[in-house]
Parts: sequence; structure tokens; C-alpha cells
Amino acid sequence: MSTLHFDIHITAPREHVWRTMLFTPTYERWTASFCEGSRYEGSWDAGSIIRFLAPNGDGMVSEIAEHRPAHFLSIRHIGAINNGMEDTTSESVRAWAPCLENYFFTDEASGTRLRIDVDVFGTYEDWMNQTWPQALQALKAICEATT
Repeated sequence: MSTLHFDIHITAPREHVWRTMLFTPTYERWTASFCEGSRYEGSWDAGSIIRFLAPNGDGMVSEIAEHRPAHFLSIRHIGAINNGMEDTTSESVRAWAPCLENYFFTDEASGTRLRIDVDVFGTYEDWMNQTWPQALQALKAICEATT
């Protein structure tokens, strides 16, 4: 497994970037870069289970490992959801789980620096390298249009 790093400067306050990134309806807008119609079920509170879902209900089951609002968020992906069934124990899931997705929000001149570190497994590296920059540009546009 390798870790990819992405970052972007957004001309908006850190709290605004954090809220726009995590909460409905703006979450669904910027994550459409990954999957049109994606959504989450659950809570962003540390220790909570959260499910990231495609429109057909498939997705990932994760745990919020740590959350310091508007400063740091760590998501630990622990399993897959296929055909409505959570899988956290199969050999195919154990090959990559757990993997982390960490978000760092820092104040920067005229806005916020958002850095993301994402563990990536299997053949997803190329897709992530193409998709994350698109998603971050979408988030930037949403944040800057709504400040």
C-alpha cells in the first residue's frame, strides 16, 4: 500500500472549508468527482462508524479515527459494502484494511491550505491521482462561491 498526497489553497476561512467539505448538500457536490450521487450515512464524530455509499448502495464502511473540527480529520476504512452486505473480514478486504484518509486544514494567507493523505491499494493509484485533483478543484469552486 502506498500513500498519496494532495493539497490545495482555497480562498475561504478554514471553518468554511471544513463545513463545505463534510456536510450536506455540498459534500455530495464535490464528491461527485468520485461517484455521481455519492453520499454518506453516519456521523463525523470520533469513534463513529460512517458509510460512504454509491447510489446503488455499494461502498465502504469506515470509522472516524480522529476529528478535531476545522483542523484534522482521520478516516480509517475498515471494509467494503457490496449488495447491501458489509464485509470487514474477507481475505480481499484484509489485503487493504485498514487504510487511512487524513485531512489537514491550516490557515494560510488569504485562506486555507487543505492537505489530504490517502492510503491507496491495488490498481486504484492511477484513478486516485486523476480524480482527487478534480474533486479538490470542485471543492475549491464551491467554497469560494459561497463565502
